[in-house]
Amino acid sequence: MFPVGIDVSKETLDLCMLYDGMKGRVKTQNIRNDSSAVEHLLRWLRLQHCGPEDVHVVMEATSVYHERLATALHDAGFYVSLANPHRSREFARGMGIMTKTDKVDAYMLACYALLKKPHRWEPPAADIRHLSALLRRRDVILADAVREENRLEKYQSTETPADVVSSCIRMAQLLREEVRSIERQVKAHIQSSPELKRDYVLLTSIKSVGPQLGMHMLVVLRSHHFESADQAAAFLCVVPVEKSSGTSVRGRPRMSKIGPPQLRAKLYMSALCGKIHNKRMRNIYEEMCLRGKPKMVAIGVLMRKLVHWCYGVLKTGTAFCDGGPRAALDT
Repeated sequence: MFPVGIDVSKETLDLCMLYDGMKGRVKTQNIRNDSSAVEHLLRWLRLQHCGPEDVHVVMEATSVYHERLATALHDAGFYVSLANPHRSREFARGMGIMTKTDKVDAYMLACYALLKKPHRWEPPAADIRHLSALLRRRDVILADAVREENRLEKYQSTETPADVVSSCIRMAQLLREEVRSIERQVKAHIQSSPELKRDYVLLTSIKSVGPQLGMHMLVVLRSHHFESADQAAAFLCVVPVEKSSGTSVRGRPRMSKIGPPQLRAKLYMSALCGKIHNKRMRNIYEEMCLRGKPKMVAIGVLMRKLVHWCYGVLKTGTAFCDGGPRAALDT
C-alpha cells in the first residue's frame, strides 16, 4: 500500500502520497473539504493509477472536520487510520520536522503511515454517532447556561439596568429549557435502541456511575475497539505518569492530563462521590491513603477503577454489584 497523508482543515485538504519511501517520489494535491472531497480524491488517485485498495490513508482527529471525510473514505473502501494529534506532533519532532504548515503536515502523516502502520479505523455505529452528537450539544448548551447564570449573578450584584437583567433571566431560562429538551431526546434515543438501553443499564449498575457518566462512557467504549480495560484507561489518560532518571531526577508521580477533559471531569466527580457512598471505592481510597499515597493519587486510582468496571460490565454483559458481577439483570 502507498501511504497517503491528509492534513484536514475547515476548508481545504492537503494530500501527500509517498511512492518510494520517505526519500523517494512524492505527489501532492490540495482540494476543498466539502461533500465532493472523496470524489476529487478518487479522481486524483486514478491519475496516479491507484484505487482505494492500494493506499493507506492517515489523517489527524482534528475537532469535527475530519469526521465526514473519514467516514466517507471508509465507506468507499479505503484503509483509513486516525492519528492522535499529540502523538503525530511528537513523531514529527522525532523526525526533526520543526516546520508546521499544511503541506508539511500532510507529508509527516504519510511518513507516519509508512513507519508506524496505525490500525484501521472503524466508524461508530449510527446510533452511537447520534447519541454522541446529542451529548456534545447538551454539554455546549449547558456551558452557555452556566455562563449566562454567572452573568446574571454579577448583574444582580451591581446597579445594572432592569431591562438588561430581564434579558439575562430570559436567556438563562431559555438555555436551561433547551438543556432539558436535549436530555429528553437523549433518553428517548437510548430507549429506542435495545442495545443502547442494555449497555446503559449495565453501566449505571455500577454505584457512582450516574446518568451523565454512563452515557458518555457508553459512547467512548462503543466508539473504540479496546482490547483491554487498561487500553481504555490509557485512552482516557487516567494513568499515572512517573518522572525519574538516575540519581538527580525524582519527580512525584502525577496523573496524566492528556485525555478528553470533559469526560475526565465527570470521572473525577464520580470518584469523589464514590469514596463517600461506595463502600468498595471507599476501602480502596483509605487503603491508598494508609500506604502514604497523596489524596489526588488515590482519587486517580478510583477514576481508573471506574473505567475498568465500565469496560468489564460491557465486556461480560453482566451487571455490577458489590459482591461481584451477576448474570441476570433486574430490568
